[in-house]
Amino acid sequence: MVRGEAGIGKTALLDHLAAHAQGCRTVRAAGSEAEMELPFAGLHQLCAPLLDDADQLSTPQREALDVAFGLTTGPAPNAFLLGLATLNTVAEAARERPLICLVDDAQWLDRASVQVLGFVARRLQAESVGLVFAVRDSDTERLLEGLPTLTLEGLPEDEALALLRSVIPGPIDAHVRSRILAEARGNPLALMELPRGITMADLGGGFPRRAPRPSASRIEESFRDRIGSLPPATRRLLLLAAAEPLGDVTLLRRGAERLGISMDAASPALALGLIEIGGRVRFRHPLVRSACYDQANEYDRTEVHRALAEVTDPVRDADRRAWHRALATVLPDEDVAAELIRCADRARARGGLAAAAAFFERATELTPDRRTRCARALTAAEAAFDAASVDSAYHLARAAEAGPLDPLQSARVRRLHARIVFVRSRGSEAAPLFLEAADRLAPLDAALTREACLEALAAAIFAGRLGGGTTVREAAEFARAAPRAPGPPSRVDHILEGVSTRFTAGYAAAVEPLRGALRAFQREAGGGHVDTVRWLWLACPVAPEPIAPELWDDEAWHDLADSAVRLARGTGALASLPVALTYRAGVHLQAGEFAEASALIDEANALNTATGNTPPDYTSLLLVAWRDDEHQAKKAIDEAARTATEKGQGRALGLAHHVTAVLYNGLSRYDAALAGAQRACAYEDFGFFGWYLVELVEAGARSGAQEAAHDALDRLTETTEAAGTDWALGVQARSRALLEKERDAEKSYREAVDRLGRTRLRVEQARAHLVYGEWLRRENRKSDAREQLRTAYDMFTDFGASGYAARAAAELQATGETVVRRGTAAGAALTPQEAHIAGLARDGLTNPEIGAQLFLSPHTVEWHLRKVFAKLGISSRRQLRTVLAERPTTTPS
Repeated sequence: MVRGEAGIGKTALLDHLAAHAQGCRTVRAAGSEAEMELPFAGLHQLCAPLLDDADQLSTPQREALDVAFGLTTGPAPNAFLLGLATLNTVAEAARERPLICLVDDAQWLDRASVQVLGFVARRLQAESVGLVFAVRDSDTERLLEGLPTLTLEGLPEDEALALLRSVIPGPIDAHVRSRILAEARGNPLALMELPRGITMADLGGGFPRRAPRPSASRIEESFRDRIGSLPPATRRLLLLAAAEPLGDVTLLRRGAERLGISMDAASPALALGLIEIGGRVRFRHPLVRSACYDQANEYDRTEVHRALAEVTDPVRDADRRAWHRALATVLPDEDVAAELIRCADRARARGGLAAAAAFFERATELTPDRRTRCARALTAAEAAFDAASVDSAYHLARAAEAGPLDPLQSARVRRLHARIVFVRSRGSEAAPLFLEAADRLAPLDAALTREACLEALAAAIFAGRLGGGTTVREAAEFARAAPRAPGPPSRVDHILEGVSTRFTAGYAAAVEPLRGALRAFQREAGGGHVDTVRWLWLACPVAPEPIAPELWDDEAWHDLADSAVRLARGTGALASLPVALTYRAGVHLQAGEFAEASALIDEANALNTATGNTPPDYTSLLLVAWRDDEHQAKKAIDEAARTATEKGQGRALGLAHHVTAVLYNGLSRYDAALAGAQRACAYEDFGFFGWYLVELVEAGARSGAQEAAHDALDRLTETTEAAGTDWALGVQARSRALLEKERDAEKSYREAVDRLGRTRLRVEQARAHLVYGEWLRRENRKSDAREQLRTAYDMFTDFGASGYAARAAAELQATGETVVRRGTAAGAALTPQEAHIAGLARDGLTNPEIGAQLFLSPHTVEWHLRKVFAKLGISSRRQLRTVLAERPTTTPS
């Protein structure tokens, strides 16, 4: 990513690269302000020359490209399938010779294209492909975060002076020269263009004609001056070209004919180098286009857009034609507005949420009937929110509020405001707003009412201990009284009943309703129901994945997290997939599969960077506590706690305290663990409170805080007995054993080892072996203790849990056994991504299948596997199963 201000030389560097890319194929694209709302317009511009190579793609990938580019009709393309199709298209194009893809003015690309191209850029590992973006400071830069970056600064003073002298013949007054250099601040285009707007008298006398302006504005002003000196016909032809972003010469010619302008009128602009007309129309600089368009009066802009609408193909390019019609329409026009609504529906079907929102918004502006206009403003606001354009959604919602709205529309507006508040703050303000919306919806739409109640519950749970408004219990009581729609219970009904019961009638009463919700989600996930991931939005704490830990159901947790990832990938749910990946990483973490967990967290972070979402960081925080040293872990925990406090996210704060307890229990710093656990247990955070109590029992028992430990055990037993799973009863037995004596303790330890050994939770099983071994050592049963402690040490070492492995090693040494500190097996350790790929290959997936799952090209998968084979000292996939079972695959911390 080459970044810098306008005129700093980004385009010149791309030109230089293209000119010197000997032996390479080069394709280019440039963002255009006029196409920012057209989904995949930039992607189409870059990929159009490569579509012949796309014939080698699988049918689903080729169909995804065809639908995205409007070549065929069909359901909205799977966003990740589209990303993989683009990746494989460029990889295939580079098979014979390297491919250089240059994207200029990336800040003006449509958001959908930026997301796909950023996705591709992060996965160019083994392909002979270079992808270079030139971008000004903007949100686009954030979407491309993580790419290697070259930031361009102004020229040094001596070089700036040399460039200035090269463009000004004759002497320059020292004061004028100093002013130009100061204003240009080393910007090459400013140095070249600013002097052209100054007369020789100015250059000699040192009297500036205008007040100093920022260099980008001065550059555009210089362009405006030169454009203003052109004949009227030339200016109008330039305006027509500026309004037609494709650079289509045929379309420009037809539009000119419609306006009665001869193409010969371009000659003065060509002579000044403002424009080039070859295979495509190209302006000297984007600011020339902006100057041409901005300085035109409203009448002229309207006329050129009308002409372009008339000559644009209504079948092949219906959306662009409608957009030109809309820009050519000054007064409200229902016919044009209705056409824009149809465009919005088509854009939404193609996955272009931002485009749909733009079409809806312009349709709102052109709607003559006030009631219809307000209704469309509400639809536009909801579309903008879905497109993550929260500010636009807010302003459109305010416009809709001007009314008239019917009661249902008014309630929808209130709910949208609550969602906006939740997105912006995630603090305590959102829950009462959701409840107000639910109250308004109650007599009008039962289904929407219950959705708003569930959102209110989620917001209240999220605020948790830092909630200063509506409590979780208040939200739950309101939800239980909410009307239910006729017919069989929906997913929302199941989950709302279970969660609201949890906070009104207690844990035991909620177990069966919560299990019913899990069963409903499992049935629908198994059937591929796309709405199964809906409640993952904003890391929703009432999604099915947090319910499974609440019920101590590791099998449901595994199945639901796995289904959520699969369905989110399959539907291209960009907002939900990172959350699903994080929940799935949590399952891997508890299974002791730290490398797999790390790989999923990395993928989630990459997707969050690409989409601009805020990643849920609890699993990564817990992974740091298990793997890293105290300093690194504490630093991450403190930062998470500080952020949670500032944002009013009480649940996140509770989780940070829990991670503190996990860290210090592993380091045998039990007083510190006790403090963290007590802070965590000060509030019943949904989904994790039982986990808090487990840490409190261990820390209390080990630090001598017997009363606190017994009280925590009593509270833990209430939930684990009601849950009745091996996970629940296993951690209960382990916790109880810590406070028992002699035979009772041994019986409980054995029960814990046995029950936890039947679960997926190898981390909890390892902890059971550890505390049992510690107890045996204190009972002076050293031989028995060594057996348990060796098991714990080996398990923790294989996981990469450094703190707990050290604790087990210390106990082993106390039994008189010499501990040989284990590292990895011979050869270098695998990275998380290599371990993930190796595991999939071990399970029998082919390179294309692995690539499709991880969104990598088959060539990149092959490249990674070659490195895996070299590190493991093997030569075939058949050897992976044996080798991976014998050694840890995670990189040492």
